[in-house]
Parts: sequence; C-alpha cells; structure tokens
Amino acid sequence: MLDAFTTSTLAVAIGEIGDKTQLLTLVLAARFPRALPIIAGIVVATLANHAFAVALGSWGSGWITPEFLRWLLGLSFIALAIWAVFPDRLDESEVRLWETAFVATVVAFFIAEIGDKTQVATALLAAKHASAPLQVILGSTLGMVLANAPVIWFGEHLLRRVPMRVVRLSAAAVFGVLGLGVLLFGMPEI
Repeated sequence: MLDAFTTSTLAVAIGEIGDKTQLLTLVLAARFPRALPIIAGIVVATLANHAFAVALGSWGSGWITPEFLRWLLGLSFIALAIWAVFPDRLDESEVRLWETAFVATVVAFFIAEIGDKTQVATALLAAKHASAPLQVILGSTLGMVLANAPVIWFGEHLLRRVPMRVVRLSAAAVFGVLGLGVLLFGMPEI
C-alpha cells in the first residue's frame, strides 16, 4: 500500500495533466525567460494552497460557501484572461526579473488552484491520511511541480515557433471561457 506522500504525489501529478495550471505555466514561461523563479513560485503557491486544502480537509469547510468560491474562481479566471492579453510594458531596468516572475507565479498559481480538482483531491487525501498532513502537503506539491516544470521547457520551444501574441490571445480565450463558465454555470463537479 502506498503511503500518504507517494499517493499525494501521484494523484496530483496525474490529476494535473491537461489542467488549467499547465496553461498558466505556459503563459508564465512565455512572459518570463527564466525557469527557476517560476518553479519556485509554483512550489510556494502550491505549499500555501495545499496547506490550506489540508486544513479544510481536516477541519471542514462549513465557513466557505460554494457560492463564494464560485465567484472568486470565476473572477480570478477573467482577471488571468485580461492579464494574458496585455504584455508587460515595464522597462527591463525597472524590474528585477526574479521578483516579478516569482511574485506573479505565486499569486496566479494560488488563485488558479482555488477550488481546482487537485486542491479538492488534496483535501480528500488529508481526510484519508489524517495522521500525515505534512506528507500530503509535500507530496501534492511535488506532484504539482512534476506536472508543471516540463511545461516551462515546452513553453520556451513553443515560443520559437508560435508568435507570443497567439499564445497570449489563446490563453486569454481559455481563461475567459473558464471564468465565464464558472460564473454562469457554477463550479464543475469533481
């Protein structure tokens, strides 16, 4: 039988395949030329988000209504769509790339993971492995990195073949549709 760490790693890595956060990773890789700040941001955001999920899985989620989550998630996707459309207009000398890429990744990933199937899976794994919450958090974080780090490399190669404007507009369209879908039709059943 697999332990909490291994189960969490596998569940999140597999659950993340084709997920919206992989699209987000592609957008971040297109915006920021260095992988390390993005990967570090994914780790920090996932640790925070999945620690929150573990706490919810352990304590119960009675104080956060599904309606609140629906609006938060829907509006967040629309904000990501708008962000994807407009390129950064800051001068390179005005911005420290590490801080910008890292902070953008932490904020975007944390928001994108709210109510996501991997966050819900993490909460359920925490309930199942109640005696090992740290293993669930660390395993789910490793699974997230394993699923998203290759997308950064893929993003670099994609941008050599596809114009950045096409990537931005495609990502904006997907996030916009997701946001409107959540606002109009509610959260998908997991």
